[in-house]
Amino acid sequence: MASIFITRAVPDAAFELLRRELPDAKISINPHDRNLSHGELAEAAAGADALICTLADPVDDALLRALAPRLQVVATYAVGVNNIALPTARELGIAVCNTPDVLTDATAEIAVGLILACARRMVEGDKLMRQGEFGGWAPMFMRGHGVCGKTVGIVGAGRIGKRVARTMRMGFACPLLYHARTAHADWEDELQAERTGLDELLARSDFVSLHCPLTPHTKHLIDSAALARMKQTAFLINTARGPVVDESALVAALRDRRIAGAGLDVYENEPALAPGLADLDNVVLLPHIGSATHEVRDEMGRMCARAVIAVLTGQEPAHRVA
Repeated sequence: MASIFITRAVPDAAFELLRRELPDAKISINPHDRNLSHGELAEAAAGADALICTLADPVDDALLRALAPRLQVVATYAVGVNNIALPTARELGIAVCNTPDVLTDATAEIAVGLILACARRMVEGDKLMRQGEFGGWAPMFMRGHGVCGKTVGIVGAGRIGKRVARTMRMGFACPLLYHARTAHADWEDELQAERTGLDELLARSDFVSLHCPLTPHTKHLIDSAALARMKQTAFLINTARGPVVDESALVAALRDRRIAGAGLDVYENEPALAPGLADLDNVVLLPHIGSATHEVRDEMGRMCARAVIAVLTGQEPAHRVA
């Protein structure tokens, strides 16, 4: 009998698919409404043939070796796989699958929403209204920054980055810059986007939106030096991975008004925030909701379930990354 361990509660859609296709499987789930520690995860997943995890779970070399040789597949409820030791998985013959494509539009919506919320001071305005502090319209009241026609810099030329770029170009007539390891002719032809080095993108952009994966190369890609290159009127948007930004350096830049503001959906030491970040009025903070729609989270669950079903029934899974 196959054994499946799931590290956090997932939508019923995933359970229904697993139970229908693997009726004899033993399905266990983390009973705690929190992430498991490394030790807790190793203990709970012992003897599992399949592991459905999240990006917060440390599926490292030690865990994979502890679960081998029985573990056959790790299906992560995410696009990013930086929390999984892929070389070890390949060495041990453990399939690793992710959930790409399905969350592109949802995450892009959050990035665009953060651009608008930051520029037009929406969160500040909501708070002011709830506190009964609105005294009526006035010419100098709650002035923000316009978005239409402003230059948007996209860091990372993947699916989500292009969706944000297209929205800002088509919807707001924004000139586009992008930074990527290779040129993308489709961006340049369809969106009239200009490929630049990172330093030039930071210096010229009114909004810098991060969409790169987390790798050793991109950790703290946006550090104090990078923030210093940005315009004082510019905004930083991060819906990628928290550690791409040096959060302490960002706090200092925001506090000293060296940039106009920031919008964040991910954090360096999630769920904790860097000291002082929550005290600032020029940052919009969201609780990692980029993919949090009913439709997307249901389909992500189904994608994880399909990967597990495929491997445990001797088939090649879709979206295999290792």
